[in-house]
Amino acid sequence: MHAVGELEYPERDEIELVEVLAALGDPVRIQIVRILDQANGGIACNEMGLRVAKSTGSHHLRVLREAGVVRAQVEGTRRYYTLRHDDLEARFPGLLESVLTADGWEGHGRVLTFPS
Repeated sequence: MHAVGELEYPERDEIELVEVLAALGDPVRIQIVRILDQANGGIACNEMGLRVAKSTGSHHLRVLREAGVVRAQVEGTRRYYTLRHDDLEARFPGLLESVLTADGWEGHGRVLTFPS
């Protein structure tokens, strides 16, 4: 495991497909992955605009981190999350792109909006 501050996530060669698929099996976590895909740098949980309680958002981010989908950088009391594009592509070519393009998602370079 690789530690970022007090947070750990699996090394590239430790990322397991079953864990990644389980982590991506929730609509909120898919939303987080899509938000992070559009981000320029790390994003804190409260900056994502998730329509869930802070504790629920933190739980979803922990599941994604422990599965190896995201990494967290700790700065003071804040945690900034980024998507592990390169690691996921190296381990499971095409998987992340398939997730991002599912259900009509047009993918990279677009502004992400969510219905009210």
